[in-house]
Amino acid sequence: MRVTKFISLAAIMAILSAIALGQAAPAQSTPQIKHVPITSAPLNSGKEMFKSYCAVCHGVDGTGNGPAASAMKTSPMNLTVLAKNNHGQYPASHVAAVIRGQAATPSHGSQDMPIWGQLFSSISQGHEGQVQQRITNLVNYIETVQVK
Repeated sequence: MRVTKFISLAAIMAILSAIALGQAAPAQSTPQIKHVPITSAPLNSGKEMFKSYCAVCHGVDGTGNGPAASAMKTSPMNLTVLAKNNHGQYPASHVAAVIRGQAATPSHGSQDMPIWGQLFSSISQGHEGQVQQRITNLVNYIETVQVK
């Protein structure tokens, strides 16, 4: 009889433990950014380059809500308000300098955000004209997403 009570009690404890573990909140994992090799988007399409290189952090619409945004140490900038935040003037030369890695920003150049100028040079095999065309087309596309 004592053995039966002990087995019954052990079984009840095991069942209650299993129920308690099953109801526990799932562990929250920290979002991770997956670093992948750069691919070559068409250099003559700023929109395609934006979708390939920028949208993962800045979002397809440029507002900073891309799928990797929550994993970044610094939230991606809302690129649609660059002109608004610059007295109505789109800062094209500053945007180009940021892309090239020549202007300081909170995220560009960190482990989270690459310096695109260097990466564009690598996929263009060092042809500066192609790098400049990529940057110009990307800068021009970002201008089209500015809020009015």
